[in-house]
Amino acid sequence: MKEVHLSQPELAFIIVTRAMIGAGIALLLADRISGEQRKAIGATLTLVGLVTTIPAICAIFCERETVEE
Repeated sequence: MKEVHLSQPELAFIIVTRAMIGAGIALLLADRISGEQRKAIGATLTLVGLVTTIPAICAIFCERETVEE
């Protein structure tokens, strides 16, 4: 099994991107604001979350020194 060591800022970045995707999807499914506003906000949060996933994946898998047990 491989271990990946992340700094606290890298881990926080990954957590925030996951939260943005979740919030975007929740807004797309919610009924508390008008449909047009909800779709715009939800789509934006989801898109930003998905786009910021690329650096998060690279932080974990690319150019990282891994320790094998």
